[in-house]
Amino acid sequence: MKDPKHHQHWYNLTSKWASPKKMKAVGRWLTATVNRFLPHASPTRVTKLHQDLTADSSWGVDYLLTTIASCLIATFGLLSNSAAVIIGAMIVAPLMLPLRGLAFSACEADFGLFRKSLLSLVGATVLALFISWFIAIMVALPDFGSEIIARTRPTLMDLGIAITAGLISGFGKVRSGISETLAGTAIAVALMPPLCVVGISVAGGAFGNGMGAFLLYVTNLLGITLACMIAFILSGYTKVTKALGWATFMTAFLLIPLGTRFFQLIEQERVEKEINRKLANETITVGQDVDEVKVNVRWRSNPPLVNVTLQTDKEITPNEVRLVRDYLNATINREFELVFYTVPIRRITTEDDVLLDQDSPENLLNDFQNSDDFSLPNYDFTPFQRPHNSP
Repeated sequence: MKDPKHHQHWYNLTSKWASPKKMKAVGRWLTATVNRFLPHASPTRVTKLHQDLTADSSWGVDYLLTTIASCLIATFGLLSNSAAVIIGAMIVAPLMLPLRGLAFSACEADFGLFRKSLLSLVGATVLALFISWFIAIMVALPDFGSEIIARTRPTLMDLGIAITAGLISGFGKVRSGISETLAGTAIAVALMPPLCVVGISVAGGAFGNGMGAFLLYVTNLLGITLACMIAFILSGYTKVTKALGWATFMTAFLLIPLGTRFFQLIEQERVEKEINRKLANETITVGQDVDEVKVNVRWRSNPPLVNVTLQTDKEITPNEVRLVRDYLNATINREFELVFYTVPIRRITTEDDVLLDQDSPENLLNDFQNSDDFSLPNYDFTPFQRPHNSP
């Protein structure tokens, strides 16, 4: 057993070096040491950058018009589920301008530029939310497309994209060899579309989607701001200050929700592969005389819904689906619902009975469900959709 005086000695030593004054002194020493090895831009170039960022961060007519235009393009692209239209919003890219001013002013402790940049950013955010919400109210879509849903589930990869885009933006502002158009394009992808998704989701009452999209928006804001700070510091236009530490801390705090979602996606992918393997190798219903098995899991359903599309000529009964569902639930130790879609399928109307034939179940169902015939009330789809019946 160690001498109590030994513990007291280490306690006193630790307390001495862990005191607030000592920690601040160590922090100042580290900051000064790092700044000593960084490049230093000339005062003329720093002044020029400050003037440019001040002009970029101002709330003027040009900034207002580009914000409205970018929001309209992104909102209409999201509502029409068109990736090509959403890409058009990249060209405008207004939100990148005050973000760079925010990053530079935070490092320089320039309250005037910081306030101007923050007001421009908050103003554009509120305006974009209102425009996207109003348009979504007017259009009143019954459901959300994949372009909207894709922006409601941020992960660590989105933070990586934001940081990369921020670095391009920061270096693009201070280095003539890097195109600012490229920087603006990268940032516009990450900022305006998720912001518009928040407004669209709130208009549709999907507050869960809205929270996810807002998390993506905040992730992009912090990631881009932090990366711009680093770019300005590495280029010699500002020094390492407390602001960089605070930006790093706030960005790191996002690792909790983003990391949780990221590992959830990995686990879901593993479970889907396990379901596919068990269906193909361990069940008679799917494993014999069946081609082109495709499994898709809707994880947001409660319980998760497993859609199985397969090509077969044999009849699959509700009881077989029930048995397969129970087997999956028991072996994977999770509760699922199960729906089978079989190909070939028949389209039965009041006038004809047509066997629909395609190369693959996936193409067949996609083409069929996207056609105008899918919504006609006289069609009977029950022969090919066989959800299980509760026992």
